[in-house]
Amino acid sequence: MAAALNPPAAAGAADAPGPQALARLYVDHHGWLQDWLRRRLGNAADAADLAHDAFVRLLVAPRRFDSPPAARVYLRTMANGLCVDLWRRREVEQAWRETLAARPEALAPSAEQQLLVLQALQEIDAMLRRLPPKTARAFVLGVACGMTDAEVGQELGVSARMVRKHVARAMLHCLLLEAAASVGAPG
Repeated sequence: MAAALNPPAAAGAADAPGPQALARLYVDHHGWLQDWLRRRLGNAADAADLAHDAFVRLLVAPRRFDSPPAARVYLRTMANGLCVDLWRRREVEQAWRETLAARPEALAPSAEQQLLVLQALQEIDAMLRRLPPKTARAFVLGVACGMTDAEVGQELGVSARMVRKHVARAMLHCLLLEAAASVGAPG
């Protein structure tokens, strides 16, 4: 393909690749990407899903590439991020399943409630991953685990005052994300 690897913000509408260029990119690289993902994940179905997701992202935010190797580097980097996201979602799901398995069956939430909790846990995980690690850990220990500032500070090797700053930063971050989500939500 012609032109450089242009971020969408830098490329104007006239610079966006046309449908034929995107179709050619798909034909040239989809099989390779799916094979790469299958080797990485050890699962053909997950590989097919993530390869599809990668090309959907390119449809939403088209890019041009200097060469086939540049396209493959970009696709591999994007696919690697999709793999990491998949593994994190699965870790959250596994932790939720283990929590449910430890509860008496009579106290088990309905399937709908289980799905809502799992979705909320994944959203919280995504929010926490956007924070610096110490800030996220201080928030989880202080808010979710109910530890005192002194206990969290001892765990993290910081002062209780610094713990308060970390927790306040995390709360502000969550509030800003929530506000942004409510502005973008259809009303």
